[in-house]
Amino acid sequence: MLTLTAALGHALPWLTSAASRASWASAGSASSLASHAHASASASAAGTVLAGLGFGLSLIVAIGAQNAFVLRQGLRREHVLPIVIVCAGSDAVLIAAGIAGVGALVLAAPWVLTVVRWVGVVFLMVYGILAARRAFRPGELDPATGAGPSGLVAVLAACFAFTWLNPHVYLDTVVLMGAVGNGYGENRWWFALGAALASVVWFTALGFGARLLGPLFRSPLAWRVLDILIAVTMFAIAVSIVVAR
Repeated sequence: MLTLTAALGHALPWLTSAASRASWASAGSASSLASHAHASASASAAGTVLAGLGFGLSLIVAIGAQNAFVLRQGLRREHVLPIVIVCAGSDAVLIAAGIAGVGALVLAAPWVLTVVRWVGVVFLMVYGILAARRAFRPGELDPATGAGPSGLVAVLAACFAFTWLNPHVYLDTVVLMGAVGNGYGENRWWFALGAALASVVWFTALGFGARLLGPLFRSPLAWRVLDILIAVTMFAIAVSIVVAR
């Protein structure tokens, strides 16, 4: 009996230690699984942000009325920061609206796009005519004078018009971006963040990077060519909007 009691006395500390080790091992395993899940979620979020960034750039890096306007203002070094804020901020609002499901409402009310389409066509035609006028009037080729809107209010008004009166922007950001982004399920807002970052990166690079072309545009001929290209772009987009109705 004493021998059995002694044996139990020797075994009890070992059993207690083993149970403690098992408990710590179980806790460590749970902690490891939680860390792994967190790392996987972080990796998934990062991948979704990159997907949104790439998709956003694929939509906005193209020759268009808005980009041509930002480029010209960047070359003139005139109100660049407010323009970048308006363009990128507007895209962020439209992208968020698309992810939130507003795209379905846009498709359900086609008359809204019809109104935007025709107002946008008129605006593009007028701006195209002004660009053509600058190109063929030597006295208006100086980027510092007579080369389009120069006051902050006028510049921002034109910027808002280029952004919000383009029916394609609603189809690209609200409808298309919303449809693709919602395909990511719970990560859709990470996709929206990446797409919004794409706008910030692009418009910042376009607006502030345009000054690198400054030496090339010291010649009135370069400004004439740019304005001709802008006029052609405006007219082409206006025609494409009418034809696509």
